Amino acid sequence: MSQYFEVHPENPQLRLLKQAAQILHGGGIAAIPTDSSYALVCHLDDKAAAESLRRIRGVDDKHHLTLLCRDLSELASYARVDNKQYRLLKAGTPGPFTFILEATKEVPRRVSHPSRRTIGLRVPEHAVTQCLLEILGQPLLATTLIPPGETEPMNEPGEIRDRFEKQVQAIVDAGACPMQPTTVIDLTGAAPELIRQGRGDARKLGLNLDETA
Repeated sequence: MSQYFEVHPENPQLRLLKQAAQILHGGGIAAIPTDSSYALVCHLDDKAAAESLRRIRGVDDKHHLTLLCRDLSELASYARVDNKQYRLLKAGTPGPFTFILEATKEVPRRVSHPSRRTIGLRVPEHAVTQCLLEILGQPLLATTLIPPGETEPMNEPGEIRDRFEKQVQAIVDAGACPMQPTTVIDLTGAAPELIRQGRGDARKLGLNLDETA
């Protein structure tokens, strides 16, 4: 049975988020709000938790999981970034963008793409997510909370509780989020490639991209 934490969306109660952080440190899975939609998250270094995250979401090891980072300096510890890429990242963070980048050795191989050695990274613009990341002191491994076999992310905390309270260990309720996934941009090729159009506007990054997948 999951623990349910109701927090203020802009001024979250530290006491409650510290309890959620303890659950994550202990290997638990949590559903948390972000600036795009609710996400399933776990501790980056916990292999069993990462496997459970994929199982709940219904995806295999070829599905890119995302690292939620506090800021660009933390992101740069987990991805190889050149000057051109950095300018794009700076324009899109914090915000509803996920960037596919080449992973550094700091990223456990089991959570990066098995053949490409890439990882999705983002800096969310949500007070609750940022506060939780600050308490943890490191990125969270995440995936959009889309139930298996469905295409739309979940947005209502009460519905998440009804559906997943036996599969996740914590639910952080900060009210409804924008019901859109992030915009995903692959920066590993010769030119930026739009993988998924979501809430983030690629034009904000100075890009005029067509969706490829």
